[in-house]
Amino acid sequence: MTVSDTADPDPRRWRALAVTLTAGFMTLLDVSIVNVALPSIQRSLGASVAGAQWVVAGYALTFGLVLVSGGRLGDALGRRRMFLIALSGFVLTSALAGAATSETMLVVARLLQGCAAGMLTPQNTGLIQTLFRGAERGKAFGMFGTIVGLSTAVGPVLGGLIIAAFGADNGWRWVFFVNVPIGVVALVLAARLLPRRRAVRGRSLREQLDPLGIVLLGLAVLGVLLPLVQSEQGGLARLWWLFPIAAVLGVAFVRWEYRRVHRDRAVLLDPRLYTRTPGYAIGAAIAAVYFCGFAGIWLVFAMFFQQGLGYTPLQSGLMVTPFALGSAVSAAVAGRLVPRWGRRLTLTGLTMVAAGLGAVALLVPVVAPSAIGYAVAGPLLVAGLGGGMVIAPNTTLTLDRVPTDMAGAAGGALQTGQRIGTAVGVAALASVFHAGITAAGENYPVALSFAMLCSVGFTTIALLLAVVDLRRDPHRRLTEASHGVTKAGPFE
Repeated sequence: MTVSDTADPDPRRWRALAVTLTAGFMTLLDVSIVNVALPSIQRSLGASVAGAQWVVAGYALTFGLVLVSGGRLGDALGRRRMFLIALSGFVLTSALAGAATSETMLVVARLLQGCAAGMLTPQNTGLIQTLFRGAERGKAFGMFGTIVGLSTAVGPVLGGLIIAAFGADNGWRWVFFVNVPIGVVALVLAARLLPRRRAVRGRSLREQLDPLGIVLLGLAVLGVLLPLVQSEQGGLARLWWLFPIAAVLGVAFVRWEYRRVHRDRAVLLDPRLYTRTPGYAIGAAIAAVYFCGFAGIWLVFAMFFQQGLGYTPLQSGLMVTPFALGSAVSAAVAGRLVPRWGRRLTLTGLTMVAAGLGAVALLVPVVAPSAIGYAVAGPLLVAGLGGGMVIAPNTTLTLDRVPTDMAGAAGGALQTGQRIGTAVGVAALASVFHAGITAAGENYPVALSFAMLCSVGFTTIALLLAVVDLRRDPHRRLTEASHGVTKAGPFE
């Protein structure tokens, strides 16, 4: 059994969680906060449109590529050690990005920053699995869900505030520099608060890792993500041939992992997580599909308010704060309700998201442009309240029965699906929005309505998956207070 299965709860666990979530907030925030800084970056560095887009796309790409590998390294090396290494890398690469003197330097810094963020993020879910049990774990995942929802929604607002405070010419640098002091403080506190793992004897590091599996999965994810993150620059048309290659590599990865399992060798991602761990496969599918509909709306809203209505980046970000506020409140509450309500909580949240975004789709074309911000505030608040009831409860239910010593890789795989869902959603909703503008003769409200209906479609699919899960196991509850699972638990 792992140490966490038998030891008493760490008395410092809540302070440790606060530190890790702060670091996690920074890494997730950097997915969206840079969008509003792109015009300033282009002026300051003379960057091309393609180069500026790579500042955003490169981070998202490398972030998604290393999530599973980062989680597995945390399982093998210890999550405290990997957290400190990854956070150090994130601080250094943030400083490098802020100090960039050329387009190339900035893009390279962002690629490295994405790698560090991808290594750090799965340590959060792994540490929650290790440090918390029973109902406390649901509460901890509720706080994690708050961070996920807030970081996605408030990025444009914070980016706009930073640029307004430090000026249009150099404000973009502080979008990156702000990570440095916060990261340094988090490093010091994490070194003091995160528990050390008892050394595992008998297996070398080489025996605990799966190098070929890392390569196969990394190339497969690259083949999916690269065309998607480049969709705004015609990536889907130019790089569509990567999708079938990614499918072949994915099949090869699964076959290789089964081969490693049968030979009792260490694996990167045990396929039995999907076939024998109750709730994991369908929970991962719900997360991926929900992020298809959820993550893309921020880009569409930004284009609508800034290009269609002439708002500033800060004004545009403020228009969607009701979603962020609703998500923050409900995620914190929902985490406490998971033990009692289980999958019904996810169902309720998805229904509210679909209803809220559907109301936006109906209202925007019929409301005067000057009143649109006020008209959508209520529906966005409803959607945000629902969104907070989706991410954290679904994460808790999905990872509930995962063996503790595989929590990092399982959490990384779950978040890889979310990154792919994000890329799919951004590409799909942006395409629908642009097509709507063309079809409606530059009618931005109608184009936004089309994009919102697309988001409702994705959310409805996630809702149907949740219904299937509930009907299959209507009385499912979280595991009991022990909540830790032995290494082989669900696979024997």
